[in-house]
Amino acid sequence: MSGHRAVDPVTEKSHVQARPLPGFLQKALAFMPGMNASQDCPDVHVRYLVVEHPAPCTCIAEWVYPDAAQRRALASAFGCARVVWNDCLRDRKEAHAAGLPYGTSAELSRLRITQAKRTEERSWLADVVALQQSLRDMDTAYKNFFDSLRGKRPGRKVGPPRYKSKKDTRQSIRLNTNAFSLQEDGTVYVAKVGSLKVTWSRRLPAAPTSLTVTKDSCGRYFLSFVVDTEPDILPELEDEAGIDLGLSAFAVLSDGSKIASPRFLRRAEKKLKHLQRELSRKAKGSKNRAKARIKVARQHAKVGDRRRDFHHKASTQIIRDNQAVYVEDLAVSGLGRTRLAKSVHDAGWSAFVGMLEYKAVKHGRTFAKVDRAFPSSQVCSACGFRDGPKPLHVREWRCGACGTVHDRDRNAARNVLFEGHRIVAAKRAETLNACGAPVRRAPVPAQRGEAGSPRKGQTTQAGIPGL
Repeated sequence: MSGHRAVDPVTEKSHVQARPLPGFLQKALAFMPGMNASQDCPDVHVRYLVVEHPAPCTCIAEWVYPDAAQRRALASAFGCARVVWNDCLRDRKEAHAAGLPYGTSAELSRLRITQAKRTEERSWLADVVALQQSLRDMDTAYKNFFDSLRGKRPGRKVGPPRYKSKKDTRQSIRLNTNAFSLQEDGTVYVAKVGSLKVTWSRRLPAAPTSLTVTKDSCGRYFLSFVVDTEPDILPELEDEAGIDLGLSAFAVLSDGSKIASPRFLRRAEKKLKHLQRELSRKAKGSKNRAKARIKVARQHAKVGDRRRDFHHKASTQIIRDNQAVYVEDLAVSGLGRTRLAKSVHDAGWSAFVGMLEYKAVKHGRTFAKVDRAFPSSQVCSACGFRDGPKPLHVREWRCGACGTVHDRDRNAARNVLFEGHRIVAAKRAETLNACGAPVRRAPVPAQRGEAGSPRKGQTTQAGIPGL
């Protein structure tokens, strides 16, 4: 499953409903200053929004095996879509440099597709059907870029569209429902390409709304279907998990269980070194170099496939076994610039957290990220005393206040669990409860030495709230 469209359901309608406070929220309220769910309000109920999500879009990828003629037709389609993209992008860049308004999609379509097909140097554009979709994809890329500049798009900043090259590691075209169809014999018909043989891993849950044909760097072909699916809500559980991600152990859960780090790239390094050494000895531009490059790309693809399979299995198991999952929001891009860069990228933390997030949405689980500034490794999970920073080689330490001996990773996972409880409780308990008492957190003064502007969405109180 792809993480591009499955993790962002859009709220369609909502209603307010009184429900008993879940168990993990009762635990979280016990840590809040001035709140006691058992004494202040014995029959406490919290009114919060119950949001009904529409069916999320899911992308299902399948391997496809085109024959020689179909591979040539797909290569032509990739090239034509790339030419239209580059021509339209060049027109808009030149208009921007000249201080003119951007050309509209209708103008570019008429100039770079309709009229270009009638010219001698662009007559081969009539052999493919994915040209209009390439122009729509450019409009989407510009919209994401401008929304990111204006602050309307959350997440990392998005750059402007770039030119495409036939030497890019991935080539793709996207088709709407008018350009493909599913056949009764299990093949997929693509206009002006033919019927493609597909290895199906599952039945499509619904009729696909679009199709993307992709060729990766090692010559494999994939079909990605976008379908509308219903949420698969799992039965509610009492267990929750805080997760501490690491390198010695891939993940440590708050209950003490550990997931070993498989180190796929490290295990494949010996073979990769041999293949890359052979690649460097081949003459540039030769056929032998092209063959050696494909061998290196296939080995890297195997490493990526194994890592992705491991992430899917681990994330699915965690989501099935826990009603709420909390994980620390690590600065992976920053850690990727340190001496641990290879190990950090080999672990693939960002992809794993993304899978946890969209699977929690799909299966009706609670998911929250704890701010990276939260001192999960410095606070005692038993008494809340902040013992200060510790070097990485210290794997066990004793609390200076209560004397409890902690395993560093498990203690951090427990603190992530407690902080995740607090974050979820603070988000959901902002309205009045059934007894009429306010449940919003009382203002907390900043500690000495930390009296500054708090991070967005975080208080300046260190440690576990209420301790």
